[in-house]
Amino acid sequence: MAVLINGRDLTVEEVIRVCRNNEEVQLTEEAVEAVKTARAYIERKLEEKAVIYGLTTGFGKFANVVISNEQTETLQKNLIISHTCAMGNPYPRHYVRAAMLLRCNALARGNSGIRLETLQTLIDMLNKGIHPVIPEKGSLGASGDLAPLSHIALALIGEGKVEYKGETVDAKDAMKQAGITPVVLAAKEGLALNNGTQMMTAVGVNVLWDAMQLQKVADIACALTGEALHAIKKAYDHKVHDLRGQDGQKIVAENLRTLLEGSGNALPLQPTKVQDPYTLRCVPQIHGATRDAISYAYDKVSRELNAVTDNPLVFVDEDEVISGGNFHGQPMALTFDFLKIAISELASVSERRTERLVNPALSEGLPAFLTKEGGVCSGFMIAQYAAASMVSENKVYDHPACVDSIPSSANQEDHVSMGTTSARTAAMVLDNAQKVIGIELAAAAQGIWLREEMGEKGISQLAPATKAAYDYIRTVSNPIEEDVIMHDELVKFDEMIKDGSLLEAVEKVVTLK
Repeated sequence: MAVLINGRDLTVEEVIRVCRNNEEVQLTEEAVEAVKTARAYIERKLEEKAVIYGLTTGFGKFANVVISNEQTETLQKNLIISHTCAMGNPYPRHYVRAAMLLRCNALARGNSGIRLETLQTLIDMLNKGIHPVIPEKGSLGASGDLAPLSHIALALIGEGKVEYKGETVDAKDAMKQAGITPVVLAAKEGLALNNGTQMMTAVGVNVLWDAMQLQKVADIACALTGEALHAIKKAYDHKVHDLRGQDGQKIVAENLRTLLEGSGNALPLQPTKVQDPYTLRCVPQIHGATRDAISYAYDKVSRELNAVTDNPLVFVDEDEVISGGNFHGQPMALTFDFLKIAISELASVSERRTERLVNPALSEGLPAFLTKEGGVCSGFMIAQYAAASMVSENKVYDHPACVDSIPSSANQEDHVSMGTTSARTAAMVLDNAQKVIGIELAAAAQGIWLREEMGEKGISQLAPATKAAYDYIRTVSNPIEEDVIMHDELVKFDEMIKDGSLLEAVEKVVTLK
C-alpha cells in the first residue's frame, strides 16, 4: 500500500518505510488540488508582470535584477546547474530516497507554486527507483540544502548521474528506460526544488530512527554486563526513579527491571558489596537522559517532515507571495547536534562497562581480559582499545556544527546553520556508538560464559530476557577459547545491532519501552 502524502501528516515511520523498504508514494486528492491552485495563482501573477523574488528576479544578491518572461526558463535551469556544487562521496541510497520523499511532501502542501506535472515526475522517479547521485559535502544549511537538493533537481531535468537498478548511469538514460519524460522547469520551480532543509532532515530522520532502536539495545547490553558483573538490581527500584520524575530515567529503570527479572546473577542485594559503580548503578540516569534527548529530536523532526521550507511562499487565499526564511536549518541543526551528543553518551558509558569487564581489578573475579589463557592470549584487551578509540573520535564529531557560521552570497546570507554537517556528524557518531555497544555485548557474553566455565552457573542463572539475548548471540558468535581474528567477531555484533536481529530476539520474550 502506497504512503499517501499531503504535506501535513507524514510520519517518521512512513519515511523509513519509503526510504528503506521502497514503499511507493502517492499524492492525496487534497494535495493535487492544493498544488493546482497554487500554480494557477503563480501563472496569474506572471501575466500581471508582478515583481516577485525568484520568479521575475535573480537569486540571492541578484534579487534586485529583474528577469523577463523570455528568460524565465533559462533562469530556472541555470539556478539548478549552477548550484550543483556538492562534493565528496555520494550519499547512501536510503538518504537520497528520504530526501526525495521529503521534498515531494513539502511541495504537496500547495504553498510552493510548482506545477503538478513537475511534482508528479519527481514522485515517479522515487517510485521507479531513479536515485540522483548526491555528493555529501557542500551544504551550509541556509538557504537550506541548496547544493544537494540541486542535484535532485538536476536529475529531474534529465541531467547528471543517477543510481538506477544498482548501477550509476546518466539521468536521461535512466529516465528513458523508466518511461519518464524529463522536466523543463517553469517559473518558480527551480527555487521550489532546491530551497529547503530536506537533505539534512533526510539524514537526521534516519539517524533518529536507528537511535530509537539503539537506546533499547544499550539497555540490553547493560543488563548482560550486569549479569556478568553481579550487578545490584535494587538501584533500579521504581521508588528511586519516581522521586526524580524524569521520563527517560523511569523508562530505562523499568527496562532494566524487565530484562533482569528472574536473574540469579544480578540480585537485589549482593553479599560482597553494597553498591555498584556509576556505569551500572546510574544507567537509568545516563541512558534516560539520552532517551529524553531522542524524544525531543523525534518531536522536532516530526514537525520538519511536514514543513514547507522553500522561498518565496505562496498564500493564495491572502493573495500574497512572501519572501521569508523557512529554509534556514537552525531548528534541525540544534536538534541534530543535541541528538549526536546524546548518542555519544550511550557509547561513552558502554565503553566504561567494557573496561570493567576486562579489567581484573574491577571485574568481580573474571579472568583478566576475559581469556582463560592470559599471557599466551590477549583476549578482549584490544577490543576495549577499539571501543575507547571510537568514543574519543565521537568527541571530535560532537563539536556542535551549529555554533559556526560563514557568511555567503556577498553577505546576503550572513548567518547559516551548518545543519547538514550536524546531521552528517550525527550519522558518524551513531555508527561508532553501534560498534562500541557491540563490543560491550561481545565482552558481556564472554564474561557470562566464563562464569559458567568457572563453575558459577553464569549462563544457567540468566534472566529469561538476557538468556534470549545470550542465546541469540551464540547463534552467530561462539565463545572465544583462544585468540581469534577479533575484527571478524566484532563485526557480527555491529551487524546484529544494525539489522535489529538482537533486539528482535529479546523482544520475543519481553517488551521493552
